[in-house]
Amino acid sequence: MNPTTLLLFLALVTAARLTVADAATNTPMPDQILLKDYRPRSIYKVPVTSITRARFPVIDIHAHPYPHTSQQIDEWVRTMDAMGIKKTVILTGAAGKRFDDLMAQYRPHHDRFSLWCGFDYMGFEPGTAAAAVAELERCARAGAEGVGELTDKGGGAGRDPDNRAVHFDDPRMDALFEKCAELGLPVNIHVGDPRWMYEPMDRFNDGLMNAYKWRLDNQTNILSHAEIVGTLDRTARRHPRTTFIACHFANCCYDLSILAGLLDRNPNLYSDIAARFAETAPIPRYMAAFFEKYQNRLLYGTDMGTAPEMYPTTFRILETDDEHFYDWNLFSYHWPLHGFALKDEVLKKVYAGNARKILRAPRP
Repeated sequence: MNPTTLLLFLALVTAARLTVADAATNTPMPDQILLKDYRPRSIYKVPVTSITRARFPVIDIHAHPYPHTSQQIDEWVRTMDAMGIKKTVILTGAAGKRFDDLMAQYRPHHDRFSLWCGFDYMGFEPGTAAAAVAELERCARAGAEGVGELTDKGGGAGRDPDNRAVHFDDPRMDALFEKCAELGLPVNIHVGDPRWMYEPMDRFNDGLMNAYKWRLDNQTNILSHAEIVGTLDRTARRHPRTTFIACHFANCCYDLSILAGLLDRNPNLYSDIAARFAETAPIPRYMAAFFEKYQNRLLYGTDMGTAPEMYPTTFRILETDDEHFYDWNLFSYHWPLHGFALKDEVLKKVYAGNARKILRAPRP
């Protein structure tokens, strides 16, 4: 056997031994670890704050009707009690019978939940949305305390009877948003998605592990990120009497100066922080300054289910100065999380004070 062949043989034997040993521990070789399976554990010996309950009373402005039974709703209320959540807004996005059924389901805990309805886009007709306005009024009489979550990721918030996309600045939406002002119904609006979802899914995308699941870069015939944020801006300016909530930081976590401009131009606009903890925790000093400046316009929200272990992670990010920790049960980005260490006066407003200004009193 010549030297070259011998070296190749020895390399193959070594690789085989490593592979067998690796298989015995069920641990893939480093060059075989898939990005989706990457789950680092911090080895930094730094302070760790144990959070079991919010420092101040909380109103969760962004949740959905996750439970399917009355028992599950009861369990959610017990979790809320344990975590210091005084009220949760349920964004149903529903109208008609679906909304009525949800109202009945949550009625035993009417003091703990605020149910918001949606728009009936099938009530749109050429040049008018009279039927949709009538359904909105009916939902308000049935107990709706707001509207949302209305979502447009570029393809429209809904489809009219002619299957045309309806964006927020569609003239037919004007009557609905004006009716919301008349009825005192705040409107929760979701525009776009985080910027990483619009970027190419390649090795330069630093949010790739999560972005790939929600990718929009491969979608055609949709508005761009800037265009869809523009529809929110125009809508808020066109309806100054209507209170709007741009949920998820208006999906501008990558450049919060965009959201800052929206808030500066539109005093009727708020923003919730729901489900964007992972997107903002990598930049804690910048976030602390942003919360400080816009402390009167930001609203706590989760949008991450009802699991008891979910809430403390959100509190830890907002309340502490902990560094370099992970929560793989909630987030799938590769980067670690860091706390913002918000001041108490800021926390009180974000947790509940700002929400109280825009929520209607619950109905008996």
